[in-house]
Amino acid sequence: MEHIEANDAFLVKSYIDGNEQSLSILINRHQHRIYSFIFSKVFDKDVAEDIFQDTFIKVIRTLKRGKYNEEGKFLPWVMRIAHNLVIDHFRKNKRMPKFENSGDFNIFSVLSDSGLNAEKQIIKDQIENDVKELIKELPEDQLEVLVMRIYKNMSFKEISERTGVSINTALGRMRYALINLRKVIDKHNLVLTN
Repeated sequence: MEHIEANDAFLVKSYIDGNEQSLSILINRHQHRIYSFIFSKVFDKDVAEDIFQDTFIKVIRTLKRGKYNEEGKFLPWVMRIAHNLVIDHFRKNKRMPKFENSGDFNIFSVLSDSGLNAEKQIIKDQIENDVKELIKELPEDQLEVLVMRIYKNMSFKEISERTGVSINTALGRMRYALINLRKVIDKHNLVLTN
């Protein structure tokens, strides 16, 4: 049945409307990322599993109460809940997470380490994949300028020389590409967040 993979926002709405199955799909879709993120902070399988369970208990409670309003930003929202529960865990236990080379660590080094950056990277990769699909819907001339500017990092002067149009035309195409991209994003109900 699931030819087109339902996006997170649709599944969240479906769950709130009473379709329990939707939550299972969401959990299965994101469990590896979320569990890995928690484990990278606590380095303890049992603790990570407890926090993972607590995260989804909190997710379910919030959704059931109708308090969810992060339209389309399900993964970052769940990551934030997991992240807060990790901090609570350390506060309760008044201890820092285990690190291979233990030295002087404070809570800020825990919060700013590569685990959080990995979360941002996951989200960024997802956005980039979505955008790469969406820009294919742009008219050819706009697509060309957008790709040169964003993916090839070319200046408008270089774009103008490469395409044989004036700098103003290249700028105009870029502007229209961005306007059209915004329309396409709205049409697909995608939320870009970083």
